[in-house]
Formats: sequence, structure tokens, C-alpha cells
Amino acid sequence: MTKILVLYYSHYGHVAKLAAAIAEGARSVPDTEIVIKRVPELTPDEDAERHGSPSAVPLASVDELGGYDAILFGTPTRFGNMAAPMRSFLDRTGGLWVKCALVGKPCGVFTSTGTGGGNESTIISFATTLIHHGMVFIGLPYSCPELADISELKGGSPWGAATIAGADGSRQPSAKELAQARFQGKHVASIAGRLKQ
Repeated sequence: MTKILVLYYSHYGHVAKLAAAIAEGARSVPDTEIVIKRVPELTPDEDAERHGSPSAVPLASVDELGGYDAILFGTPTRFGNMAAPMRSFLDRTGGLWVKCALVGKPCGVFTSTGTGGGNESTIISFATTLIHHGMVFIGLPYSCPELADISELKGGSPWGAATIAGADGSRQPSAKELAQARFQGKHVASIAGRLKQ
């Protein structure tokens, strides 16, 4: 059984929706167990609740990351970088780095942006941390049909699935953006399963 963690931060709920689609895609791979968790908020609980952060999803601990065969990370963009709660969580993984606990584990990243700016740079800047941990970064290949489809506005790139939320957060993930997320989840889970063998 391949055990995969979908770990995310979602302030307005867009990344949470992508995380559910990522998990759905990964779950479609036989002999795969999916765990969905989130990183802790850095804002007061009432502010997080007002903005729709899904508190029913359990919080992850840094120490548990080494127990998974692969990890898919999700974060909204903040000026072309990951959001502060995810950065804060990853900044506490030094002990895992010392133990080489994440070396060789497949990983991927998905994101949400307001206007499309940061769609790629958020994931690229995120990958730096993962590569320092020795993880095997897996993007979203063009074999995903929705990636090259330019018939409508959408997020996503070869770096990973993404949604464009609108500057005010009013746009929800489209069917094509969710399809990209399902594809990415299945793609990473398939590779993780092969590597585990």
C-alpha cells in the first residue's frame, strides 16, 4: 500500500477544493491510501473561520511527514511565493532534513492565484525547499489534456495544477482546473507506487 499525504493551506477554500480533487485522482490508483491534512493557521481562529478555512480537516504535524511515501503540497500564492502558514510549517522541518527523512520521496505542488500572477513562480519557489530535502519533484505533464486547452481562462502549468480565484476570491475552481488536479494526483500516486516497488 502506497501512503500519500495531501497537505495544504487554504484561506478562502480554493486550495481545499483542489486538494479534494488531487486526493480523488490519487485514490483512483490501486493500493493507494490517501490522507488529507492542513497546516495550522497563523491568524486568529475567528478570522480563519470567517474566510472559510476548513477546520474539520485535521492538522498535520511536522514529525509525521517522513511516514508517507509521497506528499502533494497545496498553497495559495502570496506575491509569487507560498503563503506564510505553509512557509512557517516547512521552516520547522529542519529535523527531518538532518535525518534525511524525506529523501527520495515523490512530491508535487498545486496552487491558487488571484489573477494568474504567481501561477508558476509559487510552485517554482516551493520546489526549492523540496529539493533541499532531497524529494523527487513531479510536475503536471502535457499528457494532461486540460493543460494545453486554451479555450477558456484557467490556471495550471507544467509545474502543477492551479486555479485562478479572481482578485476578490469570487471565482471558484473550474471543471478543467479540477480535472488537472485529479490528473496530478493520479500521476504522482502512480509514480510513487512504482518507486515503492
